[in-house]
Amino acid sequence: MVQGLSEVSLAAKMITDRRVGRFLHRMSPQQTRAQNRHRRILDAALRVFSQQGYRNASVDEIADESQTSKGGVYFHFPGKEAIFLALLNRTAARLLEKIDEAMVSHDDPIAKADAALFAVLRTFAKHRALARLFMVEALGAGRGFHRRMAEIRDEFAAVIQRHLDEAVKQGVIEPIDTEIAGRAWFGALNDVITNWVLSGRPEPLEDAYAALRPLLMRSVGIAEQPHSPVQER
Repeated sequence: MVQGLSEVSLAAKMITDRRVGRFLHRMSPQQTRAQNRHRRILDAALRVFSQQGYRNASVDEIADESQTSKGGVYFHFPGKEAIFLALLNRTAARLLEKIDEAMVSHDDPIAKADAALFAVLRTFAKHRALARLFMVEALGAGRGFHRRMAEIRDEFAAVIQRHLDEAVKQGVIEPIDTEIAGRAWFGALNDVITNWVLSGRPEPLEDAYAALRPLLMRSVGIAEQPHSPVQER
């Protein structure tokens, strides 16, 4: 307890401090407009890259699509490469948020890993253009993006590995090489999504997970997992 402060007054001080913090970090109108324009440029870039492909897309087209001047685009990004990289990073961050939201309702580590994969698949199923950007265009954008994509894949595989490690610790599965298993699980999902994007198949992407999931479970020695995220749609 802070000397001289009761629990009530201490709580009041903490609330006041948080309010002051919010006040100090409140954006000015200019900052708000700049943030909105930044977001609008990235949203437009996603549409342009999805329609034209990375190599054929131009900053002029992104500026037109975002209803922003070319100078306004360059104010936020030095070039097309920076726009594309920002899109990749934004996509990865949003996917990780979706994964966290999906896992929070599960206690079993295998169920958490299962939910993480399905969250990625369900997100891309709702946004085929986003899937094309992340799974196809990023690989064709040149070597400069390959390192970042490899880092992103490692981040997602590490999420799976972490919960497989916990499953081994709890005795849910037998000891295995969880690093390889995590990469294999995410790699298999990656292949399923990429094939769906390239083939242009109209059927729901979620349906493919019903076939993939038992294979993943058997790969770690689990014959059946009754509480599937697929069944919770």
